[in-house]
Amino acid sequence: MRVLVRTPNWLGDIVMALPAFAALRAHFDEDELALAGPRAFSPLLAAVAGVDQVVPVRRDLRGGRARHADVAQLREGRFDLAVLLPNSLGAAWVARGAGIPERWGFAGRWRGRLLTRAVARPTSRTHQVDEYLALVRGLDIDPVGSEPQLQAPPEMLASARRLLDATGVAADRPLVGMAPGAAYGYAKRWRPERYAGVATRLAEQSGAVVVLVGSGHDRDAGYAIESSLASPGTRRRGASVVNLIGRTDLAQLVGLLASCQAFVSSDSGPMHLAAALRVPVTALFGPTDEGLTAPVGRHEVLTHDVWCRPCFFRDCPIDHRCMTRISEDRVFEAVARQMSTPLTSSQDADA
Repeated sequence: MRVLVRTPNWLGDIVMALPAFAALRAHFDEDELALAGPRAFSPLLAAVAGVDQVVPVRRDLRGGRARHADVAQLREGRFDLAVLLPNSLGAAWVARGAGIPERWGFAGRWRGRLLTRAVARPTSRTHQVDEYLALVRGLDIDPVGSEPQLQAPPEMLASARRLLDATGVAADRPLVGMAPGAAYGYAKRWRPERYAGVATRLAEQSGAVVVLVGSGHDRDAGYAIESSLASPGTRRRGASVVNLIGRTDLAQLVGLLASCQAFVSSDSGPMHLAAALRVPVTALFGPTDEGLTAPVGRHEVLTHDVWCRPCFFRDCPIDHRCMTRISEDRVFEAVARQMSTPLTSSQDADA
């Protein structure tokens, strides 16, 4: 049988769906398993253990054109079963339009008639990993683990190493990754000058090279950190920082994160990716809810208890206190602890 799993549409959500992928792979152990997701994430999907095929779907087309293109793409695959992780009407419509006989997913408004097997969504708010696993359980499939895990392929590690070599980063220097941007909006961002302060202290006290990563939309955050480092008269001039924001593809990003000893980020896709690669993460949560999207595993999640969080606003209408009151000292101390304590998975600890 040919089984298709329609992935979520965002990097962090795809990573949080990894335990659901693993459960489906184990359940359909004698069948072909394909992952269908946005073309931009194809390198990541290809690195998921046990995947036989990656089917890119179109997010560069809008509305009906995109759906019709996806219908044609999936119809060519002649799939027998589709498991739909997105809750959208469009995902179910495309699966039916592609002639896939069995279509499983969460029940939702207008979706019921498009599915052949519908599972009720959890009534209480739960972590996104657990929500995907609730769908798996609702389909009478046993999970095989609850912690997203990913192994960086050798070619991705090699590509990242070549990029670091080109920027003059010696192979024997410890790396700390930082993702100062956020796709959701400015409210999730921490102050650039504080990232710069943490970078300076890491360079001075551990000899670390700090690598800034993110998409092209995050370049302003990287430039702000570099400006803070270069400010005349500050002790930050000697910090060792390499700005690779907007300069990596997804395969290089995976390799870079896997090469880091620690990672610092707000609630973002790279945060989840680093955690799945078993890199110790210091995660800064302000307007979003760590109960829903915190990195899974033994990571440091930093918040400041204020009355207005979580608000889920893209931009703060007041003074951004949920993020500004997370101090530089707290972040530095968390990263320093993690660099001195190697991270193992829960499965390793139980072995």
